[in-house]
Amino acid sequence: MTPFGERVRRLRRERGLLLKDMAAHLGVSSAYLSALERGERGKPTWTLIQGTLQYFNIIWDEADELARLADLSDPRVKIDTARLSPEATLLANRLSREIRSLNPEEIAEILAVLDEALLRRAPAGARGDEPEVRTPPP
Repeated sequence: MTPFGERVRRLRRERGLLLKDMAAHLGVSSAYLSALERGERGKPTWTLIQGTLQYFNIIWDEADELARLADLSDPRVKIDTARLSPEATLLANRLSREIRSLNPEEIAEILAVLDEALLRRAPAGARGDEPEVRTPPP
């Protein structure tokens, strides 16, 4: 499941909305929307994101967050490590090979390291203002 798919599914269920009704509103099949929620489809298009925001009547910060989650929801990631260090290439390859064997706690630890690195690089006035991109478990 992708961060976008997880959030859409949670929003739909919290509001008691049916997948088939949402799919009809978006102009896609129920099978496609279900696959998108499960992370079996690529990153959602801009049109689909906008339709989802409209369907749930989401605006402002929540809309920005859902768009960020969509951007982070490509289930088939490619990492270009050309012109990076050998260690960066090693990290990308090891993560690609070993991600399926990591448990949720190990994944959370890796994400925490990345979050901390992002905060260290943020301008001094922006620290602490960086939005959380991960979604809480259901």
